[in-house]
Amino acid sequence: MSLYAKLQQRAAEGRPIRIGLIGAGKFGSMYLAQIPRTPGVHLVGIADLSPDAARTNLARVGWQAERLQAASLDTAVKNGSTHIGEDWRALVSHPAIDVIVECTGHPIAAVDHCLEAFSHGKHVVNVTVEADAFCGPLLAHKAAQAGVIYSLAFGDQPALICDLVDWARTCGFPVVAAGRGHKWLPHFNQSTPDTVWGNYGLTPEQAARGGLNPKMFNSFLDGSKPSIESSAVSNATGLGVPSNGLLYPPASVEDIPFVTRPISEGGVLERKGMVEVISSLEANGRKIPYDIRMGVWVTVEAETDYIKNCFEEYNAHTDPSGRYFTLYKRWHLIGLEVGMSVASVALRGEPTGVAQGWNADVVATAKRDLQPGEMLDGEGGYTVWGKLLPAQTSRQMGGLPLGLAHDIKVLRPVRQGQSLCWDDVAIDTSTRAYQLRREMEAHFAAPTSPAA
Repeated sequence: MSLYAKLQQRAAEGRPIRIGLIGAGKFGSMYLAQIPRTPGVHLVGIADLSPDAARTNLARVGWQAERLQAASLDTAVKNGSTHIGEDWRALVSHPAIDVIVECTGHPIAAVDHCLEAFSHGKHVVNVTVEADAFCGPLLAHKAAQAGVIYSLAFGDQPALICDLVDWARTCGFPVVAAGRGHKWLPHFNQSTPDTVWGNYGLTPEQAARGGLNPKMFNSFLDGSKPSIESSAVSNATGLGVPSNGLLYPPASVEDIPFVTRPISEGGVLERKGMVEVISSLEANGRKIPYDIRMGVWVTVEAETDYIKNCFEEYNAHTDPSGRYFTLYKRWHLIGLEVGMSVASVALRGEPTGVAQGWNADVVATAKRDLQPGEMLDGEGGYTVWGKLLPAQTSRQMGGLPLGLAHDIKVLRPVRQGQSLCWDDVAIDTSTRAYQLRREMEAHFAAPTSPAA
């Protein structure tokens, strides 16, 4: 039975999936826009630091005001309405709620939300992939211990990539490489909120008109988000990561099977079975026609002449050898697709991507020379960007995870391009996020072997 049929059945039986949403910003609003159009789901409550802003966003996406008047979560459960408040603990502890959708974008807070939800027997769809990047493997472990499901969010690129990898392996194909697209030039890793709009091709006036957050957009541009998302994919699929950061080979959609081959066969990969990100810009800045910037892809290999011949007979576009083929989606629809994760978790008991081990890490790396006393400002800011590294490398160097590089003081000089270590900073060791990360480092004492 399809998920949609299952949702219709739940609606007919009067047993909707009951959802709690934490964070009603841009991503959350996109999901909110789809909930009234989806049978068999009931948004019981929203927890947001600004309930008025949440109401404004709900009105923007077309919610009727009378659906938002529930005075309490209990009332919302009884009459099918939605309660809006600030108390996320009340939301995650309410006995009627089945699934929590964590949508704050704040990695340290997201860890608290996930752990508390697990303790109350709630499944979690975690949109805040920044948290998954530095402690997702242990969050998955904690969820399993609690008998609940922890999942990456469909619509965001990691879950979509995981879906393509699962397709490939289920069909019997070895995965050579998988990843997403991105607009990339090497100097972008030095981009700051002051320079981001020019690199995006927008004026500050246009950005202000659209209410765009420069730090958030810069976290994509400077390579932090691609590293974060690639880390999540690596940990969920077992695919390896480059030894010294993403390579961002430029390629059109049709060129992906050419470049995502091992170096020994004319591609860029250190070996088969890797994550990578494809750039939509040539090295000279020229835009590549028919790019994969907003999409996801997987490259597979024909291991026999028969399969290779099938590629040829059905006009599959391959590399010159005829053995490497790339399947792709050119777009992802972000929060508009989160319902797939909610339905899969609640109705099938399956995550749409979840860490199976700790293969990859994202380490805070200096955008410029840093001096003692300066404060780090996390992903997308003025001080650091996120570099994707093998987890073993990060452990050996004592790498500072990007997700914890927020509002902490630098203790000793750090050169531009140097990845930071725990000893370089004064960090608050009292947060659950820090403690969980340290627990994860102890839990995964040896690296998980990459898989094709």
